[in-house]
Formats: sequence, structure tokens, C-alpha cells
Amino acid sequence: MPMPINRNSAALLLLLALLAGCKKEEAPAPAPPAPQAQRKPAPKPAAPVQRQLSSATRLGTGLTFKKDPFKPFLVPVAPVAPATGAARPSGSRAGDLLPIQSFETNKFKVAGIIAGLRENKALVVDPTGKGYVVQVGMQIGNANGRISKITASSVEVVEKNGRKSKTTVLTLAKKR
Repeated sequence: MPMPINRNSAALLLLLALLAGCKKEEAPAPAPPAPQAQRKPAPKPAAPVQRQLSSATRLGTGLTFKKDPFKPFLVPVAPVAPATGAARPSGSRAGDLLPIQSFETNKFKVAGIIAGLRENKALVVDPTGKGYVVQVGMQIGNANGRISKITASSVEVVEKNGRKSKTTVLTLAKKR
């Protein structure tokens, strides 16, 4: 008595029959090509690439452009003395001044006050529109000024010239 064939075994038998009948016939290997009578000349080495001149260096402008991401983008080559006859902080040279020290103190505007748990900070904007976040003790202005106090609505700067000291109060602009 023959065994009954279920679906799975019928599919398996069909697959085996197909695989048994499908044999790959290999074509005879092509004959190796005849050796060439002429050899191709060796390729010439490429001409050396011309050294690329960088457009990042400008001559005569006093600025050098750099590509190092960890250094300032613009580096002044020669120190530039301030155009105005403003007093410099004592004991410093023109090259030691920060950008925030190149304007008069009363030219700065307070754009915002940041109230902190330990100390307040302020955002001040110079006449060119560049902003600086400052805190108590930082230098500001070209007359050796230091920030002495930051309140909720103002920044006090004390400028000392010898024995004289001048206090300038920069107030936060009120909302309209």
C-alpha cells in the first residue's frame, strides 16, 4: 500500500526533481590569447601638480587668514594703535587690548541682564554691534574700566586714572 503524499512532501519532491535536472554545463575555456608582438610603452608619470597659491593671504592688509579651527580666524600681523587719543590701561601695550577695550565705556549699550544664582551677567553691545557677555571684575572700555556691579537694570563700571575714579552706569533699555 503506497503512502499518502501531503503538500510539503510533494513540494520537496518537485524541488529535488528540478535541481537534479538543472545541471550547469560549463563552456570550454577560451584559448589563451597569443602573446603580443608589441609591448605598450609604460605610462608617463603625471606631471607634478603646481603648488596652489592660497587666496587666504592678503599682502599689505595686515591680516593673515588661517585654516586652523582652534585659532582665531583673523590675526593682526602688526599691532595697530587706537585712532583716538584714548588712554590705554596702565602697563599694557596696544597688542594686549581686547576688542571690548577699544571703545569708550559710555558708547556701550546694555542689551540684557542674565540673573544667576551666584552672580549676574550682562550682555553689552559695542558701537559696531558686536555683543559681549560680561560679569563683575571684567575689563571694559579704553580707560582701564572694570565692571563693579551688575543689578537687575544696570551695569556699573569704575574707571581709575591714578587717584581719580569715575563711575559710569550703563542702564538697560526699557521695553516700549
